[in-house]
Amino acid sequence: MYGLVNYQLTGIQMGIQFGHAVVEYGLDNNSDLYQDWAKNHKTFIILNGGTTNINPNKLGTLNQHLLSLKDNGIICSPFYEPDLGDQLTAICFIVDERVFNKEKYPDFNFTQVEFPFSQWTKQFGTEGDELNRILFLRDFLKNFRLA
Repeated sequence: MYGLVNYQLTGIQMGIQFGHAVVEYGLDNNSDLYQDWAKNHKTFIILNGGTTNINPNKLGTLNQHLLSLKDNGIICSPFYEPDLGDQLTAICFIVDERVFNKEKYPDFNFTQVEFPFSQWTKQFGTEGDELNRILFLRDFLKNFRLA
């Protein structure tokens, strides 16, 4: 389970807000994917998601990340903290091994002209929307650091 949290929180507050988002995810998305994660993995990766601001004219980066995740079909759960004026404080989503396991699923090597991108994507064993979500998350998560 990956999460993005507001950078202005203390370490323990980040963990608590992320925990709230995980509970929301379980309530909203009690799928086979969630059950597998809950029974077999239980790993948390909490990342710095930046700022939070619900003003539509200047959304915080955390708010922008939520929109980007949703726009790319990523099942995610936000948490809005009532004690902080209902600001977005955390987002969580499950990340497939094909996104983070770079030993088993290495990045594309753009210098290898003889190995086309379409052949590289076959390592993921899927196509269409699922492949697009994997490729999106591989690129999206490159920009984050641990909270």
